[in-house]
Amino acid sequence: MITHRNVSRALALALAATLFAACDKNTVQELPFEPLTGTQVKFFNFGVNAPGVNFYADQQKMTAVQSGTGTEATTGVAYGGVGNGNSYSQLAGGAHTLTGRIAATTDKDLAVATVNATVAAGKFYSLYMSGFYNTTTKTVDAFVVEDPIGPPADYSVAYVRFVNTISNVTHPLVLYAKYTTGDTTQVVTLSAGVAYQAVSAFSTLPAGVYNMSARYQDSTANKFSRTGVSFLAGHYYTVGARGDITITSTTATNRPFLDNTTSW
Repeated sequence: MITHRNVSRALALALAATLFAACDKNTVQELPFEPLTGTQVKFFNFGVNAPGVNFYADQQKMTAVQSGTGTEATTGVAYGGVGNGNSYSQLAGGAHTLTGRIAATTDKDLAVATVNATVAAGKFYSLYMSGFYNTTTKTVDAFVVEDPIGPPADYSVAYVRFVNTISNVTHPLVLYAKYTTGDTTQVVTLSAGVAYQAVSAFSTLPAGVYNMSARYQDSTANKFSRTGVSFLAGHYYTVGARGDITITSTTATNRPFLDNTTSW
């Protein structure tokens, strides 16, 4: 005879077996990576002395900063900042005019940086305002690079690349990482010489904390450095050189600086 008690017990056993099987099957979680329906773009304001901006794709505003009152702030993405809290913004693939426009009340929405770019659906890109802001013409350089990121082939290492947004370098820059644990004398070369507005391929690096430095490709002396930079396994990072190469102060806002941004 089938009783209510027997049915309840059978259901409980079946549920337990299902849960156990699910846990066993997903010991290592498999995430879906379907193709993106659009292009993903990230926006950086690395233009020395540039005003805070909102970024646009054609006439569509892609980034903005909210004020404490819930309205749009007039600060925009300030120098050294990344739009949308370091998140990518989705954009339809194709040809676009990408601009950085003044966020302040004075000269509101004046385009100070313009890049005409054709982007492909399903790919990632970054736009960098770079070089020095010209207060006479109210313009600053800008360029776009592709971010060839996706599910890592090896989750035991970090992926690191180097982009150079410093316009007054006299030679291409090379990026180095020095171990802070274990053999602290070991230095890893992460890029070849990277010229202004160029970007290196991704290199792999064991997860950990490193002291980073940038040198001219024909020199053994550091031009500038940054200590205590963390890299997590399975993540993509872009280390960006920004600032004025002639500044020797270690505290000036426009000093040469190594920015570390997670891409994935």
